[in-house]
Amino acid sequence: MNSNQSYFNKVILLIILSILTFGLLKGILPQRLFPDQKPSSDNILIDSLLLTALDGKDLKNDSTKLKDSLSVVKQQTDTVKYVDDPTLDGKGYVNLSRFYEKLYQLETSNKGKARIAYFGDSMNDGDFIVQDVRVALQDRFGGQGVGFVSMTSLSAQSRYSVIHKYSSNWTTQSYLRIKKPFKSFGIDGQVTFAADNTQTYSLYYRASGIKHSGSLNNPTLFYGQSLDTLAYIKVKLNKDSTQITKKLDGANILNAVNLAGNTRSLDIYFHKTKGIPFYGVNFDDGQGVHVDNFSMRGNSGLPISVLNTGLMNAFDRYLNYDLIVLEYGANILAVGSKSYDWYGQKMQSVIEHIKQCFPNADILIVSTADRAVKINGELKSDPGVKLLMNVQKKFARNTGSGFISLYALMGGEGSMIKWVDNDKLANKDYTHFNARGSKKVGELIYKEIEKGYIRYKAAHSLNNVNDAKDVPKN
Repeated sequence: MNSNQSYFNKVILLIILSILTFGLLKGILPQRLFPDQKPSSDNILIDSLLLTALDGKDLKNDSTKLKDSLSVVKQQTDTVKYVDDPTLDGKGYVNLSRFYEKLYQLETSNKGKARIAYFGDSMNDGDFIVQDVRVALQDRFGGQGVGFVSMTSLSAQSRYSVIHKYSSNWTTQSYLRIKKPFKSFGIDGQVTFAADNTQTYSLYYRASGIKHSGSLNNPTLFYGQSLDTLAYIKVKLNKDSTQITKKLDGANILNAVNLAGNTRSLDIYFHKTKGIPFYGVNFDDGQGVHVDNFSMRGNSGLPISVLNTGLMNAFDRYLNYDLIVLEYGANILAVGSKSYDWYGQKMQSVIEHIKQCFPNADILIVSTADRAVKINGELKSDPGVKLLMNVQKKFARNTGSGFISLYALMGGEGSMIKWVDNDKLANKDYTHFNARGSKKVGELIYKEIEKGYIRYKAAHSLNNVNDAKDVPKN
């Protein structure tokens, strides 16, 4: 036998022994190496808090029940309304009264402003859906600017509403993966910082051609607390070679530095900023409606619970949020549960935390979209879609939030199949919308918000008439 043949036989023997050893050891190795639960879609990431929630839980036989708040309505304060039907075209419009009042003031007096924080997952990646909601609201009530944009983003290259680039030497921590960040997460669930002072770190933004965002309006950089007194940035506007130097004073838990008035493009170069937590740049004209997209791939909504209340209160003092939108679904459906009451319980706690972070904002829940999977070889709506949607509606009701059923707006049972195969509005994963589909969804969501606003105005007018009748005559 030659040496090559001998070597080949040894390799085959080693492989066989390795397989046998692995089989013998599998029973005693940690079970987490061989999870029974697999996401049913390969292109869906799942955040760490959702994985923690699933750890040790038998999802197939989950008997956790959502507590029905209607039995304790009388114990609630008068400042928050709890109605049986939280949908905006039902009685749920009252749950957005503070937000609708801001819109009413904009419409009737052309004064004031309203701001929305839109939290979501990969459905809103690249500003999909959100940009169309933003454009529709700004068409109706005024406002210019794309809103708050993160320092770094996985979807920066695919975002159309603003051109966003950044140097590769930034370090970013996300609340999807990190439980104890270097510094507190910003409002978008991320914190970005420079690792050392020997390098220059940079950001670049340029306005796109999207409606109402043709300029970078009043760019303002947000960053956190730092004792460093040597940190500074250099700012270059448009194609001008001149660079403006601005010192960074990190005296407060949250700090803001205005970079310019309106500009078409913006280069920012960071110097001696090691360890300073950076959060992002805001672009708005200070009037009308502004909508910030805080979506993140893989987010279930649960990580919002780790946002620092004090820091969020500081963001709120600067930006003044009137409405918080939560649109989640794909990542929760991916776990394949037969009950989602466990998720509803946790989201009720998340919403209570949001109320502490943004005490003047109303909350709107946008339900899961339809999703199709193969059942016995045939494409059908995922049975979990209705289960999750009903749980989302229930925790919307239990927390005094507004509710929109995206599942119903799409057409209900089997609608995702039609959106993919017939209308070409969604991708072949039967989960995510394409650009055309996202635009349609954004328009549908806006129309539901508009329905609630029409109902609010009708009730507002009726109340004014009744108040006038109660005024005593001289």
